[in-house]
Amino acid sequence: MTVLIVSDTHRRHQFLEKQIERMERIDLMIHLGDVEGAADYIRGLVDCPVEIVAGNNDFYDDLPREQEITIGKYKVLLTHGHYLGVNFTRNDIIRYARSLGDDIVMFGHTHKPVIAYDDDVIALNPGSIGYPRQDNKRPSCIVMELDKEGEAHFQIQYL
Repeated sequence: MTVLIVSDTHRRHQFLEKQIERMERIDLMIHLGDVEGAADYIRGLVDCPVEIVAGNNDFYDDLPREQEITIGKYKVLLTHGHYLGVNFTRNDIIRYARSLGDDIVMFGHTHKPVIAYDDDVIALNPGSIGYPRQDNKRPSCIVMELDKEGEAHFQIQYL
């Protein structure tokens, strides 16, 4: 299973479109907020299920603030993360995910990619595919692959 994880497009879809074209297959796409009224457009880009949560700039879509889903054997929390102080620390969002019994928490908002393993919770932020803020300023996303044994592997991809 291949999962494309993106966030913070802010209506700049050219890099998302390019990433989708680069991928051989996508079984699930996850958008972690700040679609700014373009949820339907984003859903129309792929022929697979799409999960989208609201970001701090999503005033026009009726999107959930957070959502729990299952990917293989993993219980996953999807959230933009702005109300959990992710600009300052990952501790609160990891603690929150742990309190819900989640294995993975996926969040956006910082526009900086990260894959962090914290004991029993994996924290993923794909960065921003629209307005990156990390040192190299390249649009980024995370590709999650489940292998034949059902184990998850993650890779930050830059455009």
